[in-house]
Amino acid sequence: MSAEPLGSESESFRTVLVPGAELAVRGPLDGARDGLPPALYVHGLGGSADNWTELMTELTGLVAGEALDLPGFGWSAPPSDGNLSVSGHARAVIGYLEQSGRGPVHLFGNSLGGAVSVRVAAVRPDLVRSLTLISPALPELPPQRSAWPTGLLAVPGLPALLGRAPDRRRGVEAATDSLLRLVYADPAAIPAERRARAVAEYRRRMALPYALQVLAGSARGVVTAYTERGDQSLWRQAAQVRVPVLLVYGLRDKLVSYRSAKRAFEAFADARLLVLPDSGHVAMMEHPAQVARAVREFLAEI
Repeated sequence: MSAEPLGSESESFRTVLVPGAELAVRGPLDGARDGLPPALYVHGLGGSADNWTELMTELTGLVAGEALDLPGFGWSAPPSDGNLSVSGHARAVIGYLEQSGRGPVHLFGNSLGGAVSVRVAAVRPDLVRSLTLISPALPELPPQRSAWPTGLLAVPGLPALLGRAPDRRRGVEAATDSLLRLVYADPAAIPAERRARAVAEYRRRMALPYALQVLAGSARGVVTAYTERGDQSLWRQAAQVRVPVLLVYGLRDKLVSYRSAKRAFEAFADARLLVLPDSGHVAMMEHPAQVARAVREFLAEI
């Protein structure tokens, strides 16, 4: 287990070995009191544990939160067997919860991390005490038009083409701005320090030889999960979840349509729903105080 810098110089992560993966895990943050219930935060496609910084800070006095980098993302190494499916990522989360002995946890998931968290809660209910899902990547067919470019990452051979394309050589700041416009409703409101962190992380990721392959493989995993049937259907697994669920959707989300919120609310046995009119795909980054308030009310109720 080792420590390396993450985010600001005062932040750090540790490396944890689980079956099939070497995960970077951050937290709990300074100031978390002993005896608080454990929480685990799982980021979305192309993200990292840093996506949860603002919400983790807001909830420091409520839960003892940790955030992990899914295999191949952030500071985590790619999975040893190359399995980047939703089930593969769920296996890593389960492995960490088993290894750490922190379960059952309040499990938070955004986008891909939301789908992963649903699968974890369905197959290992002993590890989860509640779910908070922010724009979860639950099957939506057809997806809204603004999400089509993300789905195209799953096309075989496209990552290699992108790696040779002139677009990859354009300025890191411009490329980062494009990504931020995709996930934020109002990119102009992004704090300068958050934007600088995003630029630095994009620059670091693009220097990794496996970055595009991991992104494409995980996108392919989401597409596959959208078409799975039977016991592996995410909607069927949502119906199997028996812990309380808080659903958070952004009305201006370009990747997960708020229209799927109604189906999600009806799918879970014990769900609450919050729709934020001015949020995009990452409400926990864009409106952390509002999300934190909803989480406090949710956890107080259950």
